Amino acid sequence: MSMTTEHSQPAATASQRVLPDPGEQIPTLSWPIVGIFTCAITIFSISTWAALTDALPAIATIAASSAAIFVLFTVLHDASHYSISSHRWVNVAFGRVAMLFVSPLISFKSFAFIHIEHHRNTNDAEFDPDHFVSAAPWWQLPFRFPAMDLPYIGLLVRNLSKRPRAELLETAVLMTLSVAVIVWAGFAGHLWTLALIYLIPERIGMFVLAWWFDWLPHHDLEDTQRENRYRATRNRVGSEWILTPLLLSQNYHLVHHLHPSIPFHRYVAAWRRNEAAYLERDSAISTVFGQQLDATQYHEWKRLNGKLASLLPVRMPPSSAARHANTHPISVKSVEPLTCDSVKVTFDIPDHLSDQFQFQAGQHLTVRHRIDGKEVRRNYSICTSATSRELAIGVRRVAGGMFSTFAVETLCAGDVLELMTPTGSFGAPLDPLARRAYVAVAAGSGITPILSIMRTTMEIETESRFTLFYGNRTAESTMFAAELDELESRYADRLRIVHIRSAQTHYPTHLRGRIDLAMVQRLLADDLISIDRWYLCGPSDLVTTLREGLASEGVPTERMNIELFRGAGRSAPVNNVPNSKIAIRLSGTEHTVDLAAGETVLESALKNNIDAPYACLGGACGTCKARITTGAVSMEQNFALNSAEVEAGFVLTCQSHPTTPTVTVDYDS
Repeated sequence: MSMTTEHSQPAATASQRVLPDPGEQIPTLSWPIVGIFTCAITIFSISTWAALTDALPAIATIAASSAAIFVLFTVLHDASHYSISSHRWVNVAFGRVAMLFVSPLISFKSFAFIHIEHHRNTNDAEFDPDHFVSAAPWWQLPFRFPAMDLPYIGLLVRNLSKRPRAELLETAVLMTLSVAVIVWAGFAGHLWTLALIYLIPERIGMFVLAWWFDWLPHHDLEDTQRENRYRATRNRVGSEWILTPLLLSQNYHLVHHLHPSIPFHRYVAAWRRNEAAYLERDSAISTVFGQQLDATQYHEWKRLNGKLASLLPVRMPPSSAARHANTHPISVKSVEPLTCDSVKVTFDIPDHLSDQFQFQAGQHLTVRHRIDGKEVRRNYSICTSATSRELAIGVRRVAGGMFSTFAVETLCAGDVLELMTPTGSFGAPLDPLARRAYVAVAAGSGITPILSIMRTTMEIETESRFTLFYGNRTAESTMFAAELDELESRYADRLRIVHIRSAQTHYPTHLRGRIDLAMVQRLLADDLISIDRWYLCGPSDLVTTLREGLASEGVPTERMNIELFRGAGRSAPVNNVPNSKIAIRLSGTEHTVDLAAGETVLESALKNNIDAPYACLGGACGTCKARITTGAVSMEQNFALNSAEVEAGFVLTCQSHPTTPTVTVDYDS
């Protein structure tokens, strides 16, 4: 049963309040990035030509190439956070090209992984690779700045067993080619030319990057990202007319760590938009000369004369305006392959139905379609964020499944499906001021509602943390793998995703097998009791076993939300109840029907041609939910309604048998 009773939370302090909305969205394409990328490549090409032809002094070509490499790091940096474009491949393309200039010893994907570790573990001496610079004694800095590759390569080596083989192969090829080029240049007598064109500028660029991107924002700050995200890095104010363009906005590095997905050129705008809110949280600020400022000192330093920008409220997603599940013909906007046997289906909701298809995270849709002359009705969870304006589901082909096979093999953009408005209550209410710890366990296509819940939670509860344990047979069978990778990159310090594989060789032993409570306990960084909300979704044996195990460990059942792939098998027919007269209120019309002993309320409605909503018929989806206003019923099983809904009189009509001579059922409540 899905339970949504709230776990009590302490009153939020200023540092615990909702992260201000930066007011910035990931662009379809960041033109400033395109601009600096083009300029940097052009400058590097010209300086290379000048070095080869002796058209300019060596110091001029070295300076120009160093500047180009420094600028290309910002391209690489934004690409690693998927900030250049809302299209994933665009970020990867820019990142791979920029990586060749910045440091061709590792692949872009390896760099992105290491950099996200820095965000997740900022100022942690053991796990933050940038701590190599930010915590170094002053006399070692000139030697450590140009050697920033070392801690990055070291962290990658320590995590070799966890990284994809394709990524490691790409890194090995790049490293081999880099060494081969240097060796060839040495034997061919061109080593000085190579040094002039690239080796010296690359080390100078690395020196400046370590100084400006790592040491300036982080040195002498003791809080880690997990302890206090507002004081794990700083903004450096003053002389911004020159510092902001010179550092490519990294003087506002605090904004980047708070909102990693914002493009670099929008850091200043995000700070100015919510300056008062950031100051209220005691954010770390220093002047260009290193003087630390508190909020009062900062106000005095700025000598503000006008009002500060107001803080916009968090966008809380509304629920569907439909009183019950209504069916509408909806066009398919796109069908994207996820794996060889699964797809993401996105719907094109017309404006006049947008309020009907609003949804809460964790809800699902019922799809109706005629295949080979037979009506097929299936239920699928929504996979998109409830704050987005996108409605999509994930469909995995099931052996012998008519609709899933049709969706994977035949369905395409422009097709029309009969779609019911969203139903279900798997998700729990969210609070922008909450500071909670969530854990989700999903297997296979059970990721679909979890993905929606994770995305929505990360956007609304900006101080909460989320851990996902996701089980699949292999990497190739993992649905939404790219989306999960991108999501973890964007919320690096608050989101942890652990992939469990049951049939993949050469995968770390401790992450191989089927998910069980012992594995979760071993891999979870926190105590089971400390988790505020558990989400369990997948096959019934996984979900029920985990739920029982968590309960035995003392986790209150009201903190556990469960969703099954399908309901359990029907119980034996119920015959010891009287014949009843049922009044059914649906879409403003009341129907009165006779119900024979043993029939469910839904069966009697359908038998009398009443188009009552339903999907799974197993008590798992909640589509047939209605309220009993007079009389009483008993339910065979319930995997969809929480205790509050049951207490309010709601039932699953597919599981409900009258226990009184007359019953009134209201689908419109």
